[in-house]
Amino acid sequence: MSNKQATARGPQPVETERIALKARKVSFSWEDTPLHWVPGDPFTTHTINVLHLLLPAGERWFVHVYKQVLPYIRDERLREDVIGFIGQEAMHSQAHDEVLPHLRELGLDPTPYTAQVDWMFEKLLGDRTLPPGRATRWWLKERVALIAAIEHYTAFLGDWVLNAEELDRRGADPVMLDLLRWHGAEEVEHRSVAFDLFQHIDGGYRRRARTWATAFATLVFLWQRGARFFMENDPTLIDGRASFRDFHLRGRQGLLPSTGAMLRSVPAYLSRTYHPSQEGSTEQAVAYLASSPAAVAAVTAEQGTA
Repeated sequence: MSNKQATARGPQPVETERIALKARKVSFSWEDTPLHWVPGDPFTTHTINVLHLLLPAGERWFVHVYKQVLPYIRDERLREDVIGFIGQEAMHSQAHDEVLPHLRELGLDPTPYTAQVDWMFEKLLGDRTLPPGRATRWWLKERVALIAAIEHYTAFLGDWVLNAEELDRRGADPVMLDLLRWHGAEEVEHRSVAFDLFQHIDGGYRRRARTWATAFATLVFLWQRGARFFMENDPTLIDGRASFRDFHLRGRQGLLPSTGAMLRSVPAYLSRTYHPSQEGSTEQAVAYLASSPAAVAAVTAEQGTA
């Protein structure tokens, strides 16, 4: 097929990558997880820790917006996917939220930063009093498009962490790795839902490109601020700092996503033939979810009380 034909056809999903979605209960125990859960590397630890600051509020916002969208979904299969997505995102929010008290116990209180994140999702991106009709639908479509762009990067990070063997080699805390990989695997598993929903209710390329730029710039801004916040407030560091050079170096070492991979993700999402199912592996994600210690422990506990 020629490039011209592919462009005319638009995004092409890989049907074999689709799977029925379900929320999985998990059980994590944090008492043995150290402050620097990547041994001797506070920068990598805190850069990844930013997830615990952003995700609880962000994923609650996803769920809130998608519940408003459900009445507009005319495709029953997509509706089932969105309902499964909502269930998984609610569990993700709860699991990351439970890390924050442990950080406080270790002397690192994230409240000043999380308060700002909460404001952004609840106020800046929250519901608005708009005239019924076109204005209300416009704001709903904008937020759905933003979620699709953000989910492009959560799936990117999920695929990365499933394959980040350097973290294992450096002796990263197994409980934290399991949280990240359980979450990452579900992000890979449901990576197409947000994009498919955007295509279903709007699908305009201009909106897709514009909201990608907004989401990317916001994520970079929030992430560097979060890493800087953690490094500056880490009680064990005298002069903790976070820099792009540190990020680039850790990316080359395999401890964080590489700068090159992140840059290559941009034209991928902006391609007119892009579909999330073309990237990542559902088979790998499902295999991890079947063996995740936290997921297995939760199932065992549930069976024990049945």
